[in-house]
Amino acid sequence: MKHLSVLAAAGLVLAACSPAEQVSTPEQPHASVDPYSFNENYSSYLQTLSSDEFEGRAPASEGEKKTVAFVEGKFREWGLKPYDAENNTYQQQVPLVRMLPTQVSPMSFSADDLEAFEYRTEMMAWSPRVQENIELTDSEMVFVGYGIVAPEFGWSDYEGLDVEGKTVVMLVNDPGYDTLDPEVFNGKAMTYYGRWTYKFEEAARQGAAGAIVIHETGPAGYGWGVVAGGSPMRFDLARENKNMDRVAIEGWMTQESADTLFARLGSSYEEMRKAAQQADFKPVSLDTSMSISVATKFDYLNSPNLIGYIEGKSKPEEHVIYMAHWDHMGVDPINPDDGIYNGAQDNASGTAGVMALAEFFASQPQPERSVVFVLVTAEERGLLGSDWYADNPMLPLSKAVGGINTDVLNVYGPMRDMVVVGHGNSEMEEYLAKYVEQQDRYIAPEPTPEAGSFYRSDHFNLAKRGVPMLYAKGGNDHVEFGEEYGKQKRAEYVQVAYHKPADEFDPEWDLRGVQQDLWLYYWVGQELANSGDWPNWYAGNEFRGIRDASASERQ
Repeated sequence: MKHLSVLAAAGLVLAACSPAEQVSTPEQPHASVDPYSFNENYSSYLQTLSSDEFEGRAPASEGEKKTVAFVEGKFREWGLKPYDAENNTYQQQVPLVRMLPTQVSPMSFSADDLEAFEYRTEMMAWSPRVQENIELTDSEMVFVGYGIVAPEFGWSDYEGLDVEGKTVVMLVNDPGYDTLDPEVFNGKAMTYYGRWTYKFEEAARQGAAGAIVIHETGPAGYGWGVVAGGSPMRFDLARENKNMDRVAIEGWMTQESADTLFARLGSSYEEMRKAAQQADFKPVSLDTSMSISVATKFDYLNSPNLIGYIEGKSKPEEHVIYMAHWDHMGVDPINPDDGIYNGAQDNASGTAGVMALAEFFASQPQPERSVVFVLVTAEERGLLGSDWYADNPMLPLSKAVGGINTDVLNVYGPMRDMVVVGHGNSEMEEYLAKYVEQQDRYIAPEPTPEAGSFYRSDHFNLAKRGVPMLYAKGGNDHVEFGEEYGKQKRAEYVQVAYHKPADEFDPEWDLRGVQQDLWLYYWVGQELANSGDWPNWYAGNEFRGIRDASASERQ
């Protein structure tokens, strides 16, 4: 095969490059390095982080202490500058609040012909506010379509509407998904406006008291069991305002529940969904008010982001960011067989990747711009560590050239394709593409853009503050076994191991694929760290305006 022969020939040119060797970024980098040997220590870092000794790396646990000690020790060994030079620490403490609902009432209605919706089976609700007792009484309900205000798409579901004190009910995803029209939003590919997190944020900005998203499996990307199953415990950042700027009640209702509300108006869920797809859609009163109460217990804890960096020689404030989340789900004490959620792929693989990159960069000539390595906490609790970093960055985000996120890396061997999650978003892809080509590979868009995966990992918190972010990894088209093999492996992981104790290190994994991708991450970051380039979001992207607004700070 052509791909195999080129890569094999490249491997014969030089022996594997150890971190101590200096490697430039030549015009044809694959011709001067072994593509499968970026850092020989990667496997060791992956195995250590996902070992039983690290107890699933939950925030504020013994596993956290071991993770922090391991990463800090390596950062110090490699000579990375610490986040907090005054106290000589790589830790940025992230204040968290743990919130456990102890009682959620049914959702009752003022209309006599409506029976209350039951918790978990017909609706889910919680309060994001850090208050022990929240009661929302007789809040008028309004259907607001998708609950979106997107000027760049000429869309406003709230135009002319006062929702002060009201509860807004809205569809999941965005109009592009439902219409499948590539001219509407991003067509099938979800935008940020399709995420339920955005919808709650926008409802709060509009002054609503409650915000309820209607669940539908297709546009949500997961079934009702994901929404209503498992522990109701939630985490958030411990903010000074105790989240009083959020709506009092957030939640979901089933599609069947929504149908019940719409039927009283002589309509149906399908009819309302169809009507909401029009840009001139007008909100519809649901002709009832609702009441609900939530009681919650709270406790506070700290968990650190781990940040080390290499200072730029000539432009130290300008910087490239590598990011991964170190945390996973910890231990289930009542599991009689194996209660440790080792999180080997998710995300010891990405954490080990950033560590391997940091070790390699530290062995190379000092770059002109700074290179920052950020390992964040509490991703599994809602992207909280990256959110805190984005609000409290070590260097101004307006001076961030771009970033690369590593989450669930490819452990199944060398792939022909490099999948870009959120394909078509930013010029970061153009830097990646030329190095992918030099590995005799090709760029592929994610297979299910409608799932909104671009908005479900840590890079998103930097993206929505304007920083062009790249989230890419080896795909499914295996060099030796083909595309079906890769798809089968991915499907097996989701079914058997994702967020389960079975996500453990496997000595049979073929880590050549990770090594391939680490070279790509390095070459992209190395080029940006030694150039005067400022990649941007493509025109029409929802984050382009935010980036452009800070352009004067990059003069």
